[in-house]
Amino acid sequence: MNTLVILAALVPIVLCAKHPSRPVDAVSRRSEMVKFGTLCKGNPANKPRGCDKFGCGSYGARRDGGKRKHLGLDISCSDGDTVLTPFDVNITGLARPYKNNKNPAINNGVSLSGQGLCFKLFYLKPVKTSGMLRKGERLGTMLPMQKVYPGIGSHVHVQMCDHSDPTKYF
Repeated sequence: MNTLVILAALVPIVLCAKHPSRPVDAVSRRSEMVKFGTLCKGNPANKPRGCDKFGCGSYGARRDGGKRKHLGLDISCSDGDTVLTPFDVNITGLARPYKNNKNPAINNGVSLSGQGLCFKLFYLKPVKTSGMLRKGERLGTMLPMQKVYPGIGSHVHVQMCDHSDPTKYF
């Protein structure tokens, strides 16, 4: 029994020694195991947006002729569809993808936290901008991307607060 306790105490120390720049704690271990539930009612498998004339939906895809990289992951969602919470979340406020209210028809979104993660979802009209929601509850409505970008693969943009790659959570 004592040996088991000692081994359990040493595992995080060994892991920290192996990856000293990344502390090992309960939150980081738990967030590594998180998987997003369905984001868009019409896309229960969270199929990502592919490539179209406006670019690709993967994290790191080049934008503006290679001048910048895409800092999120685009999950396909039809205009007007219901956007759902991927797990129990705390809504921490509004999030807008564009500065200076560029593209006002789709310049809306929400900041969220839950499961040890902080993230933003863009291109939806949220049902509320603060409080808690349970997994699978209605978070909002997908905004009309086709009005602003005709021919784009309509999508919810998922962006981590620290700009890291959200792909591993899908």
